[in-house]
Amino acid sequence: MLIKVYTAALQGIDATTITIEVNSSRGIKFFLVGLPDSAVKESHERIISALQVNGYKFPSAQIVVNMAPADVKKEGTSYDLPLAIGIMATASQIKSDKLSQYIIVGELSLDGSLQPIKGALPIAINARQKGFKGVIVPIQNAREAAVVDKIDVLGVRNIKEVINFFNGEIDITPTIVNTREEFYKNQTNYPYDFAEVKGQESVKRALEIAAAGGHNILMIGPPGSGKSMMAKRLPSILPPLSLKESLETTKIYSVAGKLSRDSSLITCRPFRNPHHTISQIAMVGGGSTPQPGEISLANHGVLFLDELPEFNKSVLEVLRQPLEDRRISISRAKYSLEYPTNFMMVASMNPCPCGYYNHPTRECICNPGQVQRYMGKISGPLLDRIDIQIEIVPVPFEKISDTRKSESSAAIRERVIAARNIQEERFADEPGIYCNAQMSAKHLDRYAEIDDKCRSLLRNAMNRFDLSARAYERIIKISRTIADLAGRESITVQDISEAVLFRNLDRSTWQKIG
Repeated sequence: MLIKVYTAALQGIDATTITIEVNSSRGIKFFLVGLPDSAVKESHERIISALQVNGYKFPSAQIVVNMAPADVKKEGTSYDLPLAIGIMATASQIKSDKLSQYIIVGELSLDGSLQPIKGALPIAINARQKGFKGVIVPIQNAREAAVVDKIDVLGVRNIKEVINFFNGEIDITPTIVNTREEFYKNQTNYPYDFAEVKGQESVKRALEIAAAGGHNILMIGPPGSGKSMMAKRLPSILPPLSLKESLETTKIYSVAGKLSRDSSLITCRPFRNPHHTISQIAMVGGGSTPQPGEISLANHGVLFLDELPEFNKSVLEVLRQPLEDRRISISRAKYSLEYPTNFMMVASMNPCPCGYYNHPTRECICNPGQVQRYMGKISGPLLDRIDIQIEIVPVPFEKISDTRKSESSAAIRERVIAARNIQEERFADEPGIYCNAQMSAKHLDRYAEIDDKCRSLLRNAMNRFDLSARAYERIIKISRTIADLAGRESITVQDISEAVLFRNLDRSTWQKIG
């Protein structure tokens, strides 16, 4: 008897339908073909135990299972449940009339209970696209999959429920999630707020400009000056996620298995803070079992690299292409995947190994050679992709002890949203460009033209501070964002003057020592 059951395999952040064909004949052997990995092959033992514990008998026959298409690698344990259902159906212990209507996924425990799987959301999206009536998933993944509408999402606890459902002995109520209500309800729940930050007005201004224009930013300052504290608050002033951005980010977290049981959507912009010992694969993704890396988990959010020079240089260099293309292509001998990497990079560093170069009260004990080696860990091409470089000094006691609240994140966010709306309208006819940070040289000529007064000021600033050539375009981009925040159509001298302040590492004082 030949039975077909449908499941899905993950490829990047998308899913593809897998057809499980089960045929039984006289004999006692079990064959599993179709490019399964070792975890899929081990499902045989889990299925036998799960069926026995729940009072079912594994068929005494020769069973051949084919997982098609055969050229797609089947990895992981999410195939346990569909394999078990197919085997039971070919032995006529399950009615097969409804099998073709559902995609089935789930990992079996030895007692027949189901463990959560990765990628329930893209699997549900694939099921709807392919015209299936519904998906059967572990109960832990039901809310995640139920984000997809116009499809029945059946959350089950054990294999017995699935068998009884197909035999018509029970009904399973579909899980329903009001996606829009869920999305808007938690959209502004941020754990940190700029109202809690004392002083550091210039740094807060730099972060506001970075958020408004999508600029990458580097903060340089001594230990304890507040770099990490302010970086953690940056997501609270970014524009709220759109529903499309939320779904794309949720797919990534679903594939990575990082969605909590009770969550259905990522509603706030992610903030990722990897340790400086991170490997290249953990940063960009991939591995023997492909997984999204930190740069993809930060998609539509913030990637914070604390103590930037302490990261392995090879790890920092692999960031260059994703920062430009907003996507990462991972090609290996056995697979080729693509993950989105549309993140904002925020980095922090000490000015020298001891941390006190340029400190107003403490003396630096590093010699010029040590500082040069420390700063040399960050390559010029990577610095080229960081528009804003701001120096931070410790907050004086008078500011720390001030009990008055600073400006809230909500107030700053309103100005950022207004500036982003201007940019959205400006780049409406420019595919792939959505903020000032993404402008190329041709876009600068069209959307960020400066007059003779601005050009003269910029020339004087570059000569006086001995700014590098890389600073020129960056200053104009930042000026465009400053003008947008002020609601001005044209860049003014004041905008150029402020933008020059945000290129600290290009100045001669840093170049000579660092």
